[in-house]
Amino acid sequence: MDGMPMVQMEPQLQQDLWNKEAVKQGRKFFSRLGLMYFCGTLVIYGVQLVVALVLYLVEPGMLEDANFSLLATMLPMYLVGMPIMIVLIQTVPAQRMPQHSISFGKWILAMIMCYCILYCSNLVGVFVTFLIGLLKGGRVANEIQDITMYVNPIISAVFMVICAPIYEELIFRKLLVDRAVRYGESVAVVLSGFVFGLFHGNLSQFAYATTLGMFLAFIYVKTGRLRYTIFMHMLVNLMGGVIAPLLLKLVDLDALNLALATQDEEVVSQALLEVLPGLLLLFGYVILLLAFVIAGFVLLIVFRKKFRAQPRGIALPKGKYFTTVVCNVGMLLFGVFWIAMIIWQLFQ
Repeated sequence: MDGMPMVQMEPQLQQDLWNKEAVKQGRKFFSRLGLMYFCGTLVIYGVQLVVALVLYLVEPGMLEDANFSLLATMLPMYLVGMPIMIVLIQTVPAQRMPQHSISFGKWILAMIMCYCILYCSNLVGVFVTFLIGLLKGGRVANEIQDITMYVNPIISAVFMVICAPIYEELIFRKLLVDRAVRYGESVAVVLSGFVFGLFHGNLSQFAYATTLGMFLAFIYVKTGRLRYTIFMHMLVNLMGGVIAPLLLKLVDLDALNLALATQDEEVVSQALLEVLPGLLLLFGYVILLLAFVIAGFVLLIVFRKKFRAQPRGIALPKGKYFTTVVCNVGMLLFGVFWIAMIIWQLFQ
């Protein structure tokens, strides 16, 4: 009888010891992973700052040109900063993802759902930034919108439709998911989304970048093929960052307002004729996007049971996932840095 309690407690004691060690090793792993993303962020900012400083010393007015300013920001990041970031992340051990193919038809359905998620979460982001703008008494800057409206569309397309999807999918999907998935698909998917959202550095993009990142991470987790998410990302950026601004530029509302102010019927009629083709194209594009959103919403309901992350690898104790994955030095450095950047951007 005296030995019975010891026999019953021994398995529980072993489990407690295993849980404690799993949490300890998990925090160490995610701290190292977060530290690599944080160091990569500092490298990107560092090379951008050096280039900007050199250009400013050479010709102070050079950076006032929107196109040149974009080149001075993006080229150092894509040619130097992100390649170094990739090397840093690769020092953390990864797992090989099993690969599965999907048909083109299924990819199209996933793309439609992807756009619906992006659109709806973007509305949430716009609403929140609108409320913050009211509270602070001024507009919250939307950097991506300002960039796409004022730079050369070819330059914008190269960076937004080619460079960004390739680099971002490699860094925030493959490299991150291949490492985080050892603690389960749900951990990899959620972490990929939040790290990707924070990396954008502004509240206007955080909401939709986070949900988009989670959806693309889920696609990558289930297929193990990065090309599916790269092409989705490219199409999303093409639709919102290139086509939409081009259509908006076709509609010269300033010229129309000036014509209306003249109260001259002939001038007003001429102005209306000039903007009508652009308005029709823009209206048709908006209808197409709304159809995508509605169809995507229906598909998300129909296939809702398919969106289930499978446990794999190391199972952390219940209630310890957040403290293990997030509450460590590396991830906190990365998160605090980008949250500070987002808050700073709100008051610009």
